[in-house]
Amino acid sequence: MIKNIILDFGDVLINLDKPATAKAMVQHGFTEVTPNLENLFQNYEKGLITSSDFLDEVSAHFPNASREYLTTAWNSILLDFPEHRLEFIEQLAAENQYKMILLSNTNDLHIKCVKAQMGAERYGRFKNAFDVFYLSYEIGMRKPDTEIFDFVLQENKLTPEETFFVDDVKENTYSAATLGIKVWNLQVGKEEITQLKSKL
Repeated sequence: MIKNIILDFGDVLINLDKPATAKAMVQHGFTEVTPNLENLFQNYEKGLITSSDFLDEVSAHFPNASREYLTTAWNSILLDFPEHRLEFIEQLAAENQYKMILLSNTNDLHIKCVKAQMGAERYGRFKNAFDVFYLSYEIGMRKPDTEIFDFVLQENKLTPEETFFVDDVKENTYSAATLGIKVWNLQVGKEEITQLKSKL
């Protein structure tokens, strides 16, 4: 029986435009995510570097782009958080049947932008729907590394077989499944988090 639900944030709850940042940077010479940039993004998601140092590093790659432009381009991936999804997780929380955990790969600049877009009241509603709220940059780990799932299980004394994880990224659900966690790899645009109960 499922007792714990772990939800991803991007493209499960909040809508994303994943190619938006790359598109915004093309005019400044961006062609692909190099191993160097990939490493930088992952370190930033793990909170290993500050936003200021992150922007300094990105500026070094794209010297003609202002920090303001870089910040806007970085945050352009973030779209809306539909009210029906927020109401759905609030309803789920109110039923008190499951321990609710958020597990998101994110970073300081993105969360600041989400808070500004949602407003304090809606962001508060979102956060309050969860018993535990894990953001990768605050805990120094990121998906799909198994250590992050192991950490969540240990920290909350969860049994993998009683735990259900939803993420839109196949690598993330695969990694969780190797630990015995039940998973749903949500297909963006074809499936909705509001169908969760039919998947449990």
